[in-house]
Amino acid sequence: MSTAVKYLETRNAFGEALLELAAKDKDIVALTADLPGSTRLSWFKEKFPERFFDFGVAEANMMSAAAGLALSGKKPFVSTFAIFVEKAFEQIRQTIAYNNLPVKIIATHGGITVGEDGASHQTVEDLAVMRALPNMTVIVPADYYETKKAIYAVYEHPGPVYVRLARAAFPVVFDESVPFEIGRAQLVRPGSDVTIFACGLMLFYSLQAAELLEREGISAQVVNVSTIKPLDQRVIDYAHATGCAVSAEEHSVLGGLGGALAEALAEHAIPLIRVGIPDRFGQSGKPEQLLAHYGLTAERIAEAARRSRTLKRA
Repeated sequence: MSTAVKYLETRNAFGEALLELAAKDKDIVALTADLPGSTRLSWFKEKFPERFFDFGVAEANMMSAAAGLALSGKKPFVSTFAIFVEKAFEQIRQTIAYNNLPVKIIATHGGITVGEDGASHQTVEDLAVMRALPNMTVIVPADYYETKKAIYAVYEHPGPVYVRLARAAFPVVFDESVPFEIGRAQLVRPGSDVTIFACGLMLFYSLQAAELLEREGISAQVVNVSTIKPLDQRVIDYAHATGCAVSAEEHSVLGGLGGALAEALAEHAIPLIRVGIPDRFGQSGKPEQLLAHYGLTAERIAEAARRSRTLKRA
């Protein structure tokens, strides 16, 4: 990785990609619930006002309307804070997922890096909630450029999709050439001693952890698992290659990437150490303080890698 780290907002990538897609496809419509500025849908509103719908503080109504628009042949992109998506879970389940409709839910302000807004606005469980829904695809891009590619990909996807983005700017890991395919994990760094699986912001810290481990003579391969569901079954091969694994995510250790990997690796007796948020809510603080407090750091990932190696079968 370059020593000069660039930071860009993933929600900006969404706003830009949607404008580009909407300019080519008049069936794309955008829906939000009183948050056009924060979700970057204000850009869409300015350019395509006749295709923009603001439902006020009525997320359940918004999701049901998105389902109706999809049934009418439109291509809805729905965006609000990740925590407010959960308010409309029943409507997402009954009207969108159950009917397997092509509604794209782009949730911004995911995870604890929402920062000072505190536990009431920080989602530590959204991936688990959405992953449990039949027909729902769940994606957590690593940075700005992967987000942009992911938005293009979900536009083509025939079913419902949940994409988790952030409030804070993320370190840039990739460039414009990054490939993206729904359901495909990507080997970012080769290694032979331990496999680190990561999604979202934690890919950057996982690559930092691999550098720390390299100084100790430990070779860590890093795999970007930006599609949480469907999980690429090649993760089993990646884990087999080193015999031990670590997961890293800005989410509860229950039900997200770590949960999905634990399910996949359980029958293969491959040790997995999960780095994420313990079974608790977030709290108010600056993003960097919260990441350190909950152990979402390169140092903690490296420590987990060392522990995982001690559990490797001889």
